[in-house]
Amino acid sequence: MCNILKIVTLIALVMAAVSGKAQEESTPPPPESIKDYVLIPSDLIQVKVFQEDDLTREVSVSRNYTVSLPLIGDVNVRDKTVREIEKEIRVLYEKDYLQNPQITIIILRYAERVVNVIGSVNQPGPVPFPQEKSLTLVEAIARAGGFSRLGNPKNVTLTRTDDNGQSRNYVIDVSKLITTNSSSNAWVLRPNDVIFVREKIL
Repeated sequence: MCNILKIVTLIALVMAAVSGKAQEESTPPPPESIKDYVLIPSDLIQVKVFQEDDLTREVSVSRNYTVSLPLIGDVNVRDKTVREIEKEIRVLYEKDYLQNPQITIIILRYAERVVNVIGSVNQPGPVPFPQEKSLTLVEAIARAGGFSRLGNPKNVTLTRTDDNGQSRNYVIDVSKLITTNSSSNAWVLRPNDVIFVREKIL
């Protein structure tokens, strides 16, 4: 009886270990897209310097697209991915202060990123960006419910405001984008873009 109890206990321990290992292996690694994410103002990040706790900081991206770090000051992050910023910070620290520094950026909180889709779509209103990803014009219209019955895919106006407050309008034939399905002319959107779908002229 004692031997049977030992065998049952051993089997239970083995099954628990196997189950734990399977659960550990099934946990997906951090998505690679995080490293390809382009930071924008109000994103909150943690910049970790391995074995240099005094240099680790939680910082928010400023309106001027900079983050301020110990010793190296303001770092320009405009139009740069997390991977590119890690490399740049590593170079700056290595230049005058550290030997072979290991830099890791963790995104603690994403800034709100939306575009507004108005006019002849089925669900007009703000459309949020997916986290860590870009958003194209075609995707934004699809997330707004697609073109309404009267919507004209050949006459879509994209209004974009630059950092100086200057607005510019682009008239786009979205039907061609859908037909060609080409990433080279996909019109990747920026936060606060406004998409206006006009009605067909009957």
